Amino acid sequence: MIDLTPATIRMTAIVEGVREDQLDAATPCPGMPVATLLDHVGGLAQAFRAAAAKDLGPLTDDAPEPSAVDLAVGWRDEIPQHLAALADAWRDPSAWAGMTRAGGVDLPGEVAAIVAIDELVVHAWDLAAATGQPYEPTPELVAAATAFAEQFDDAPRDGSLFGPAVEVPEAASPFHRLLGLTGRDPAWRPPS
Repeated sequence: MIDLTPATIRMTAIVEGVREDQLDAATPCPGMPVATLLDHVGGLAQAFRAAAAKDLGPLTDDAPEPSAVDLAVGWRDEIPQHLAALADAWRDPSAWAGMTRAGGVDLPGEVAAIVAIDELVVHAWDLAAATGQPYEPTPELVAAATAFAEQFDDAPRDGSLFGPAVEVPEAASPFHRLLGLTGRDPAWRPPS
């Protein structure tokens, strides 16, 4: 078991640091502005909390399409609440055992947890980079997300949330290698 709390705390800090005037800003995910990515983060927090509880149904049966239009009016309060509930749900050892579902895909609980970690770590960087905030995940979270991302070397990537792998220098940090594996250029900055 890996504690998701450090990932959700860091994501919460980044969400809380997003200014209203940044909602339309570009992110490292092509065609996905900050508001859309925030909607995705709120949705994934709810879906993976339900997956941990084995509460299979609407939240786990489909991979929703994130949309800036769907971003809740109270997102600044709601997303942190969903993130806290996500971390709490994965503290239960039963969340890591047996089968569950996320995005309409049946998978072992321990795999769903690692997918959630990958989503949190990578999208926290996406939001931080887009909004000019600092971000550094823990080595344990980076290692878990990297182990997951390495499994999908040959998988098709849609180019939005996860794009084709980006080469990074051999001397790159483990975190920058993870970003490259998930289709991100660690040097990405918002267009001016």
